[in-house]
Amino acid sequence: MTSLKAPGSRPITPFISRALKTVGVIITLSVLLDFIVLSIPYQLLDRQWQLGFATQVVDRGIVPLVGLALLFTGYWVDSTSGQPRERPAWWKNLQLWAAILASVMGLMYILIFPLHLNNVRLNGATMQERVGKEAEQAETKLNQQLSGALQQQRAQIAQLLNASDAQLDQAVQANQLSQPEAEQIKSFKKSPESVGPFLEKQAQTLQAKGQTEIRSRKEDAQKAAQTESLKSGLRIGLGSLLLAVGYIIVGWTGLRVME
Repeated sequence: MTSLKAPGSRPITPFISRALKTVGVIITLSVLLDFIVLSIPYQLLDRQWQLGFATQVVDRGIVPLVGLALLFTGYWVDSTSGQPRERPAWWKNLQLWAAILASVMGLMYILIFPLHLNNVRLNGATMQERVGKEAEQAETKLNQQLSGALQQQRAQIAQLLNASDAQLDQAVQANQLSQPEAEQIKSFKKSPESVGPFLEKQAQTLQAKGQTEIRSRKEDAQKAAQTESLKSGLRIGLGSLLLAVGYIIVGWTGLRVME
């Protein structure tokens, strides 16, 4: 096959090959540098760091793959130019190192798949546990608030029981009490033993309402945590598998071509 030529100019095949190799190397190295820098500080045993690292390298994993593909395309252009080429020493062979890098990255993405799924599972369990503890704390706080409100209301009723009907009517006129509240106090004066059951029933109603709201928020938070875990597991897990296949194919193909 003859080299491509532009009218009245030198062959353009070397230029195309050099451009593809240069762009491929720059794309690959720039993203690898991002992987290294953005992962600082390194906390290899920390689960959150592992989750963040896996998300980062999978989200941007296609970019180095494109860079390696451009690099190998540049070598393919050389091979189709018909010009003789000398094979460099192995330690100077950029094509060999690119194939090794692709194979190593393929192995890395294979390892990321089970590691990320396990981290997502453990992180989801931790989030569920935290949501449960927050719900328990909220219920405890609710009970404390209701207990304090019950004592305060009991003291207010006891104070109002000492007031005369005329004083209660004056309090209604001054908007210090509502008419139903005044009537309730008057009924308590006739049967003081009904105060306790009334307050208990009121507290139970408020407690049931508060617990329902807390448990509803707990269920919503748990469902949201499960959804996020599922999305992360599917997106990053399956993405790492696809990238592993792509890198391994590119790496092994590159090694076979040089045989």
